[in-house]
Amino acid sequence: MDVRSSPMPLDQSFVGRSYPPTEPYEVGREKIREFAQAIGDDNPVYTDPEAARALGYPDVIAPPTFVFLVSYRAAFEVVSDPKLGLDYSRVVHSDQKFAYVRPLRAGDRLTVTSTIESVKSLKGNDMLTVRGELHDETGALVATAHTKLVARSADENAPAGEGER
Repeated sequence: MDVRSSPMPLDQSFVGRSYPPTEPYEVGREKIREFAQAIGDDNPVYTDPEAARALGYPDVIAPPTFVFLVSYRAAFEVVSDPKLGLDYSRVVHSDQKFAYVRPLRAGDRLTVTSTIESVKSLKGNDMLTVRGELHDETGALVATAHTKLVARSADENAPAGEGER
């Protein structure tokens, strides 16, 4: 059976399941600069090491939403788990929240451990919440990302390609 066409809701037994840590992601100055530029934030603490040091940081720090860049890869591993049975072609990003222990900074080598926090079904749509914990090279928790995704139900009466936007 093709799980993508299955009307079965996601398996509740996945709640609490954790996935192995990702390979380390090295936070680079250039990546921070590019990200800050892409979101239109010209705060010098993101691009100028001296400005960052003046505020007590050892190097430039990343904008708060940079956490998404690191955590998304781990969340994708979760939703790509074939045993979960999620049709990624019907997934939309619903909500994102972050909690910080400290800012991400250039030179950090971060791993992300993802855990499925909740699986719910409402009106044929599956809702999945994934918690991603970002740890630095010492194992210390740096930030936590909570990602909510919705897998929209298929409109079985629509011809192929219709009802999808």
